[in-house]
Order: sequence, then C-alpha cells, then structure tokens
Amino acid sequence: METSENRLSAGRAIWAGVLGVVAAVAVGHLVAGLLDGNASPLIAVGNTAIDLTPAPVKDWAIATFGTADKIVLLTGMGVVLLGVAAVAGLLSRRSPAPGTVLAVVVGALGLIAVMVRPDLGQLAILAPLASLFAGVGVFRLMHRLARPPMESADRRKFLRTSAGVAAGVGLAGLGGQLLGNRTDVEASRAAVGALKPAQPAPPMPPSADFVPRTPRFITSNRDFYRIDTALSVPKVLAEDWVLRIHGAVDKELTLRFADIRRMPLVERTVTLTCVSNEVGGDLISTSNFIGVPLKDILADAGVKPGADQLFSTSADGWTCGTPVADIMQRGLLAIGMNGEPLPVEHGFPARMVVPGLYGYVSATKWVVDMEFNRFGDKDPYWLTRGWAQRGPIKTQSRIDSPRGSAKAGKVTVAGIAWAQPRGVAKVEVRVDGRDWVTARLATEVNPDTWRMWEADVDLAPGERTVECRATDRTGYVQTDAIALPAPDGATGWHSVRLSVS
Repeated sequence: METSENRLSAGRAIWAGVLGVVAAVAVGHLVAGLLDGNASPLIAVGNTAIDLTPAPVKDWAIATFGTADKIVLLTGMGVVLLGVAAVAGLLSRRSPAPGTVLAVVVGALGLIAVMVRPDLGQLAILAPLASLFAGVGVFRLMHRLARPPMESADRRKFLRTSAGVAAGVGLAGLGGQLLGNRTDVEASRAAVGALKPAQPAPPMPPSADFVPRTPRFITSNRDFYRIDTALSVPKVLAEDWVLRIHGAVDKELTLRFADIRRMPLVERTVTLTCVSNEVGGDLISTSNFIGVPLKDILADAGVKPGADQLFSTSADGWTCGTPVADIMQRGLLAIGMNGEPLPVEHGFPARMVVPGLYGYVSATKWVVDMEFNRFGDKDPYWLTRGWAQRGPIKTQSRIDSPRGSAKAGKVTVAGIAWAQPRGVAKVEVRVDGRDWVTARLATEVNPDTWRMWEADVDLAPGERTVECRATDRTGYVQTDAIALPAPDGATGWHSVRLSVS
C-alpha cells in the first residue's frame, strides 16, 4: 500500500520533470543539427505557433516588443515548458505514469509541428522522435532513482546521475548548435565580393535629412527593421541558391546566383514599410538596394496575359502574392544592401523589393520560387490570415522630435513622411488643434523614399498636443480617420503630448 513515506518529495519530482524536458529539447536540437535546424521541435512548435497566432495578437506582439518579438516568444516557450515539467513531476509523485502521458502529449505536439512545416522533409521527424524518447527516458530514470526510501548510497547515485544527465544535456545542446552553424553563410556572403552596380543610385544630397532631429536618411543594415515569420533565420548559401520561375509564363526559368551576378546590376534607394506599423511607429527604414530589375529577368520567361499575381515563396515556406503590374514597373530582385551582400536576416542570397507596397505583399526574403498565376488561384500566407489582398502604402507622417517635454517659446518640430511611390508634396503641423503650419521639406531623393520635414511652432507653458499630416503628390491629404494596421495598414494623424515649461 502506497503511503506518504514512499512518495517522491516535491523537489525531486519537479527535478525529474525538469531534467526530462531539458533532455528532450537538447536531444531534439542535436538531431536537428544533423538534419535541418528548423526540425528542432522547439523551433518547429514556435514557427507553428507564429503561423496559428491570430492577426490581432501578432499586431500586439509587434507593437509591444518590436523586433524582439521572437526572443520573447522563445523565452515564453521556455517558461511554459518548465512549468509543464514541474506539473508533470508533481502529478507523478506516486507513479511516473501521469508525467509520462504528459511528456508523450507534449512530444506529439512537437512531432506534429515538424510534420506540417512546409520547409522540412520526411527525415525531419527523426528530431522530434528522438526528443520524445529522450525526454520520457530521462524522466522515468530520474523518477526511479528518486523513489524512497533513499539511503546514502541512493542519494549519491541520484546526484551523480543528475550531474551526468545535466552534462549530457549541455553537450547535446552545444553539439546541436555547432552542427546547426556548420552552414557558413557568412563565408558565402564574403565570397560574393564587391557589388558594383552598372547604374549606381544618384549621390545622396546633404540636405536629405535634418539629423539629429530626424533619422539619418539611409538606415544602416544593423538598424534596418526586421519583421518576418522566421523564428530561425534560413541559412542559404549563394552557391546552393536556385530560383525557379514558372506558372503562366512562356518559358520556365531556373536561375542560380551566378546568373544574377552576370546581369547588369542597378542600385535603387527605397523605403520599405511594414503593414504592422502603427501610427507613429518605427517599422520603416530606407536602404540602397542593389539587384536586377525583375522585368529584365522576366523578359526571357514571358509572362502570359491574364496573369496578375506573382506568387513567391521563401526558403522557409512563407508565401507572398504581389501584383504583376507593380513587379513590372518597380520590382527588384535584390542581392545587395547598402553596398554589401544582403545580411542573412534580410534575405541573403536574394530577396524581392517592390517600392510602394507594404512588405507582406512585396518583400519576400530568401526567395526561391516565383509562380505567375491569377489572384484567387493561390492564397499567400497573410491573405489566409485575414489581411488584404493588395497592400499599397498609405500616405503617412510621424513626429520624431521633440518627445515628452520642451521649453516654452519657438520650438522646431521635426519628423518624417512617406507616400511611396507617389512622393510627399507637403507636411503640416499644428498645436492644440489651432491653424496648420506648413513645414520645411528636406530635399526629395525620389518618390519611393521617405521625406524629412521640420517646422517652427510657438509653444506656451503647459500640456500641449502637436499633430502632423502629409499631402502626397496626387493631392491626397493624409486622413485623420483612425484605423488599426489590419487588414491593410494603419491610418490617422500622429500626435505627441509635450510638457512645456
């Protein structure tokens, strides 16, 4: 008959659960390192969680955590797993059966997540299977060793085994990380060499920004915003990269990176904007992209009349639907960014850049497949999650300085405005709902980029509200109607509250 004397103590029960979970994660990571880093059950579950998360929750995560959203997700998953481990241990103080069942359920979730990933092959299931067996095996072993009554020798064995398992877990995790990094993408980037466009972008005028009151006109690669669904950045070597162009074309094409390098390169200064950017948000950046106009690449393929969607696919399985008309007018297959090969997190070896469209319908990174069809033939990633089919960028503006407080008297308010590809014609500022003041505009670089502005206003002491609005070159005045990012971009006037003294 079971008594309290032969139940596991709460501490040892939790410890058995925790060791089982970390062993499962580490072994899964090790096997994934041999196969494909995205086969790691933790990564696969995280990617699947991203795919299944409702759009409003994703918008909240991006607005709250910005580009750190994936770190937050992984941290949260780790906390949840440790919580599950503790519960499994506490439920198993008398028998390992409850914890074993819970471990199998969690392991099955990892297995399913790997099986449904579009970027993984059949062998990838070996990683979650190894994870499941390792987790269950370690949990049951530690549970058996912790069973009372425990003599001194039993306690020493329990501690030695715990130390051995912990060391093995550490080595497995490290091995998985080293194996996962064996694809040396940085060496591949370095081997690309200097990118010298046959058509460089025009020199940047010194009056293109109003630093330090506004951002620098060109965003460094390090500071360029990154929003995508890739929990683990795809690692594609330039020498292995292949782009397939097919569908409604006269001739199917298969291009390698060397083919793109042989084509005349152009450099274009473009501002990219994320559809998740809230009014006043910072998910917008500008770069000098180097690549080949897509219309030049597609001339050999011959896009058939009636095809109005370019359905592109990333190396990690993400899909995007882009209007063919925009592709032909302004689309670029980019291989460089600010004078160097694309950074890995921004799409190396190649990505799409289409000015005038939000990134979710235009900016496929790590692009490996382009299929021409009609809208409705295939629905891309974000369309199936409630976002709009087409995503033209809306006329918007933002106040960058001052923020929070200011001294009474004449104050220079400054910020940015954008309306790609129409261009910004005017920006206005007002204080406390009074008359609009026309701002001074920085030199326009081209209609596909943001434009900096500044205006002098008089601020009296007290709490003041400053607003801005932009007018694009079609004459359209930025609307004050407030709309959230979903389904096709946020609207409204940006305002800041200032404490004036």
